[in-house]
Amino acid sequence: MDRSFPVFEKYSYIPVIAGPTASGKSALALEICRLADGELVCADSMQIYRGLDVGTAKDSKEEIGDIPHYMTDIVDPGTDFSVCDYVNAALPVIRDILERGRLPVVCGGTGQYISALLYGLDYGTGDEEAELLATKELEAELAEKGIDVLYERLVREDPEAAVLIHPNNTRRVIRALAVPKALGITFSEKNRRSKEKGPEFPFKVFMIDWNREELYERINRRVDVMIENGLVEEAKMLKDSGVDRSSTCWQAIGYKEMLKYLEGSESLEEAADRIKIGTRHYAKRQLTWFRGMGEDVIRINPDVPEVNAGLVLEACR
Repeated sequence: MDRSFPVFEKYSYIPVIAGPTASGKSALALEICRLADGELVCADSMQIYRGLDVGTAKDSKEEIGDIPHYMTDIVDPGTDFSVCDYVNAALPVIRDILERGRLPVVCGGTGQYISALLYGLDYGTGDEEAELLATKELEAELAEKGIDVLYERLVREDPEAAVLIHPNNTRRVIRALAVPKALGITFSEKNRRSKEKGPEFPFKVFMIDWNREELYERINRRVDVMIENGLVEEAKMLKDSGVDRSSTCWQAIGYKEMLKYLEGSESLEEAADRIKIGTRHYAKRQLTWFRGMGEDVIRINPDVPEVNAGLVLEACR
């Protein structure tokens, strides 16, 4: 673990602000950056896509102000981008920030990205050629039998992974099944072994912990604001772009739910309701992931950002 940078004379840890969608992560992270001369590093698997701004809740230029902001808008919709890709891109950014004497502040709700940084997960180990072959075989089986059959197999073979993977996320289901098919160990076991390398930098994770009812109210309000701010137009742009519906960017809640409305088979109100339900379910999965990290995640009350920012920085000293 590299602690050779001058920043670590003042801080012992790099703060990571995590939590479910609509919990106020960005506001807190930006306030920490203002207080600590920091720069924000995004850890969101959908904000990496250019042009998908409203539906992925990217910070506005007004919110960001003059705070440098990294790991958003780095690939085009339809581009495959794995956890390994994220780590390989994010770590040099974090190193560069440290070399310039600034504090990196990581912020996002993608548990896989945050776990990979915190534990130093090495997803590049193993027989990649065998995994690729297994993936192609599973994709052919998916086309023939459907996702339900594959997900039921995952539940039987690797229940630990199945808890964390939504049955509609075909890419992750196939990925989790390809590992044992190629390597003879479960996806969960491969992840455990991948921790042996250890993290490149010292991170400390903080999760904004809302009461569930209040969080759901925030989610509902956010969806209404997204629709007011152009989610329909953004979903139409993605639909018209011809990006394959199996691409990861279509997994962002909001876009696929808008398709029925855009195709005339559902009202805008019905589409909005489905987005709210889908977002609430996604928030539950995020909470499951971060709570599964146990004592490695420090829960903080949803106080005003100015108060929590000071508490986070103090905990990182």
